[in-house]
Amino acid sequence: MTSIKYIKEMFILQQKLNDETNGIDWEHGYTKNNRMINWKRCIYMESAELIESFSWKHWKNINKATDWENATLEIVDIWHFVMSLVLEDYKVNERGDIDKLVNDIIDVHGFGRFTKEAYKVGSTPQMEIINDIESIINLTTSFKLDIFDGLLKEFFSLSLKCGVNLKTLYKFYVAKNVLNEFRQNNGYQEGTYRKTWDSKEDNEVLLNILNKNMLDPKKLYKELDKIYNYTETMKAKK
Repeated sequence: MTSIKYIKEMFILQQKLNDETNGIDWEHGYTKNNRMINWKRCIYMESAELIESFSWKHWKNINKATDWENATLEIVDIWHFVMSLVLEDYKVNERGDIDKLVNDIIDVHGFGRFTKEAYKVGSTPQMEIINDIESIINLTTSFKLDIFDGLLKEFFSLSLKCGVNLKTLYKFYVAKNVLNEFRQNNGYQEGTYRKTWDSKEDNEVLLNILNKNMLDPKKLYKELDKIYNYTETMKAKK
C-alpha cells in the first residue's frame, strides 16, 4: 500500500466509527445523545495517559521500565482523536473532500520521515519524549490550534520517537478500530461493557491476539467476541 492509501483508509474507518458511535453530523459538536464533543480535550487527556507509560515519577518506581506496548496503543488512541478533529475541521469549514484532506496531510512537514523506519525504542531520552507529549498537551489546551504545522507535525515526530511509523500506526489503528467497534456493540456508551476480561484489560487481550499475527479485521472481531463471551460465561458460573 502507498502512504496515501494508508492515510485514506484510516480516515474512512474513523469517519465510519464516528458516524456509528456519535450519529450523523457529529462534526457540528454534538452526539446523537446531545453530548458535547471536544476532540482537543480527548487528545490532551490521552496524551496524559501516554505519559504514564514512562517512569516519570521522582518519588516512586524510579527504575520502572518503559511500557512500550502501552505507549504504542496510547499513540494510536491519540491518533483516533487527531483524525476526528481533522474530519470535523474539514466538514465544518468546508475545506474539501477526503482526497483533499489526505493530500494536505502528506504535505505536512515531517510526514515523509514518518513513512520511513521509526527510531529504535529507547534511543530517545525519556524526558525528551515526555516534553514532546506535553507540547501536544499545550497545543490542544490553547484557544488557537494549528492542526497541520502544529499538532500533526508534533504527532508524527513523537510517534517516531516511540517506535511508531506509518505502517505500525496503520496496523495498530485498524486493530484498535475493531476493538472500539466491538466495545460499542457491547454496551460501551451505556456503561455495561466489561473492560477487564479474566483479569486482563481488553487492550492487553488485543495485543495478545496481534502477537499471533491475526490481522484480518473480521477474524479479529470474531476472536474478540469468542474470548469476551467465554470470559462472561465463566464469570457467570462462579
